[in-house]
Amino acid sequence: AVEKQARILPLINAYRVRGHLVSDLDPLGSESVPYHPDLDPATYGFTIWDLDRLFITNGLAGTDLATLREILEVLRQTYCGKIGAEFMYIQDPAQKKWLMEWMESSRNRATLDLEDRRRILFKLVEAESFEKFLHTKYVGHKRFSLEGGEAAIPLLSRVLDRAADGGVQEAVIGMAHRGRLTILTTIVRKPVGKILAEFEDVEIDTIQGSGDVKYHLGAVGQHTAANGKEVTVTLAPNPSHLEFVDPVVEGMVRAKQDRSGDTERERILPILLHGDAAFSGQGIVAETINMSQLEGYRTGGTIHVVVNNQIGFTTNPADARSSPYCTDVAKMVQSPVVHVNGDDPEAVMQAVDLAFAYRSTFQRDVVIDLVCYRRYGHNEGDEPSYTQPVLYQKIKAQPSVAHRYGDALVREGKLTAAEVEAIWTAARAALDKAYDESKETRKPSLGDSLTAPPAPRLTPTTDHRELLEAVIRGVSTLPEGFEIHPKLRPLLKKRSEFANGEPDIDWAGAEMLAFGTLLLEGTPVRLSGQDSRRGTFSQRHSVLSDPKSGRELVPLNTIASVQARFEVIDSLLSENAVLGFEFGYSVADPSTLVLWEAQFGDFGNGAQVIIDQFISGSEQKWNQRCGLVLLLPHGQEGQGPEHSSARLERFLTLAAEDNLRIVNVSTPAQYFDVLRRQMAGDVRKPLIVMTPKSLLRHPKAVSSFDELINGSFQTVLDDDAFLTAPESTLARVRRVLIASGKVVYDLLTAREKAKGEDMAEGAEVALVRLEQFYPFPGAELGRILGRYPKSAEVVFVQEEPRNMGAWRFVREQFLDGRVEGLAPERTLRYIGRRELASPAPGSHRVFQIEQDALVAEALRLGTREPAAV
Repeated sequence: AVEKQARILPLINAYRVRGHLVSDLDPLGSESVPYHPDLDPATYGFTIWDLDRLFITNGLAGTDLATLREILEVLRQTYCGKIGAEFMYIQDPAQKKWLMEWMESSRNRATLDLEDRRRILFKLVEAESFEKFLHTKYVGHKRFSLEGGEAAIPLLSRVLDRAADGGVQEAVIGMAHRGRLTILTTIVRKPVGKILAEFEDVEIDTIQGSGDVKYHLGAVGQHTAANGKEVTVTLAPNPSHLEFVDPVVEGMVRAKQDRSGDTERERILPILLHGDAAFSGQGIVAETINMSQLEGYRTGGTIHVVVNNQIGFTTNPADARSSPYCTDVAKMVQSPVVHVNGDDPEAVMQAVDLAFAYRSTFQRDVVIDLVCYRRYGHNEGDEPSYTQPVLYQKIKAQPSVAHRYGDALVREGKLTAAEVEAIWTAARAALDKAYDESKETRKPSLGDSLTAPPAPRLTPTTDHRELLEAVIRGVSTLPEGFEIHPKLRPLLKKRSEFANGEPDIDWAGAEMLAFGTLLLEGTPVRLSGQDSRRGTFSQRHSVLSDPKSGRELVPLNTIASVQARFEVIDSLLSENAVLGFEFGYSVADPSTLVLWEAQFGDFGNGAQVIIDQFISGSEQKWNQRCGLVLLLPHGQEGQGPEHSSARLERFLTLAAEDNLRIVNVSTPAQYFDVLRRQMAGDVRKPLIVMTPKSLLRHPKAVSSFDELINGSFQTVLDDDAFLTAPESTLARVRRVLIASGKVVYDLLTAREKAKGEDMAEGAEVALVRLEQFYPFPGAELGRILGRYPKSAEVVFVQEEPRNMGAWRFVREQFLDGRVEGLAPERTLRYIGRRELASPAPGSHRVFQIEQDALVAEALRLGTREPAAV
């Protein structure tokens, strides 16, 4: 008896750990009855003679003593039914204890009354009716049907009901295209007539920008819970890039929480729907999940729903992942996973109740794995039996979950057959009515625009000097008793002297002053990126640490007693998820200046999907505006191919329809002004900034205090040496160089050195700085070029290879006549590196030889073609 008592607790533990392996999860059935030796009482020495023997249970299902028969019944009902829970890997005993008690006390069965069941059936019927209606009316149209996974609709409805009960005011949903149309109409309550009009493709006069296909669009609506409470529901738009909306939704939620003062992360709820193949296959999922408990990105826990079709396009699960479950990636943050049979809607409700209660209690992510199937192919035009013939024979014979559940309610006497049929009839009638009405009138959508309210304009400041001086005092004054690292003391002294005119203001100083003045004017600032608090190049030092106590100080948050908040975050080592998060944050809170900084600009292409599919076209595709700023360190300095280029050419390729602002400013004052300009009006456009590296400490890359006070952003800067020059001096100019960024200083330094030496006697070279590339400042550039002799040749100089950088973009502007007032005969020549496959050489010596050669060529007068560099 003692031996067997000692074995009872391992048996109970085995069911908690491995019960999910024998659960009845697949709606299509299994070829064999699952068996696992760890769950066999015989493995522990128990026989049928022990079934009615009492054992100490250690609190199983709230009891201290139970027979083996009772123990096995509790365990099998809780862990081996239509729900299989994975949670015993969680290291926090309190969480495990809570989950065990929650599931075992109810045997993992939801408490449902008749109205609950009627509501479940209604949502299933509504979903299936809508899908079949589209399948009948629009034969061959892609819609990415949810059929086979219709239980996702009552699942989401139940989540929102629970959210309303828990005081949630808004839910933000992210998902790919499968089932989006059904969720739009059944959950977000987008009018059916609007969706039908999109199938008819007749509302072209209402499209803003270029638009997008109907199964990528988002909307905003209201969900009315069973108790009458309402929850605002936002479905974020998403391209075909599946999971890349995940961090975007998290950013939107965090912004909404911050903006509404929801510091407890309780009133705004993120919900993410995934496909099984994408959840395990897309790295952005793991990156997003990894953010969930980080202070700068926490949203209070996300409810993840995997609509597990058990197939990816035509790929079988065995070929799609190396893990037993598609959800295993969630274990990296110890999220509980609740697997549930999608053909048992009542089990699905229990999974929802468990997930929402866990999220509310522990503010952590939780995953519901809705195991279902896909009735058609990847889209409705596919023939899935080509690749999965046996699977699709089973699916073809499988009754829908709505019919199965309706029949079950009739068998159990909870509803009559007539009541069930009435629900179907009402759903079909509503669709027919919406279809007829859609022919007569095109109803507007509930929230076609996902744009948040416009950002407020900056409060006019009459005395910029006083504002700047207040910032300088604030950031250079330490609280009593706070020590700083000895090497940072000169930095603090330098900051304190900015207002005296000595020293000149460097790049980091101008940035600090831009942020500080915005904060004093009521504009919050959020900056995130890898090592952004200190700065990759040890230039920012926005957070100071006391070397003795470890206490931290953010000087920009101590400027005044009343000011906006500055938030600076050292991000996780991710570009994709972090940039997606900041994009979402900027969309949802246009009153905050949101910046993402790449450690080096080259690493921006690690987030290329976010840049291409979201940042560059969100306004044109989805009427979703954002004012996100990308800070991308850029410049050839001999550091090799991966630390030299932010791929300016790629951003210029994306620029059209006034969608971006792309700059490569060359002075701290210009940087100060362009940051402030970003928040100075209601126009919200992403700003791409090629930021410096060596120029951060270049003795000539400085600005005076007066330039910050009196200046404004200039898209083109004329040569200082010729600004006030007389006509006689201008007449001697024989070459006008156009350049931007770091190479400007290389040219200036070389020009000073070459004066009276290598340059032809009596001739001059002017250097015009192109500070903004897009929108292209053709009028301003033409005005400045018009100051110089028509005989002077115009040359574009860049340090990037000829097939990269801005050369081709700028040349196109000249060829298309966008440089206003420029005589046709004044063509644009090129000086720079030759076409290359790699952005820069690996050898510093090779770099310097090339750099010296292109600078020398740029300053050499004459009409011959430049030497190949």
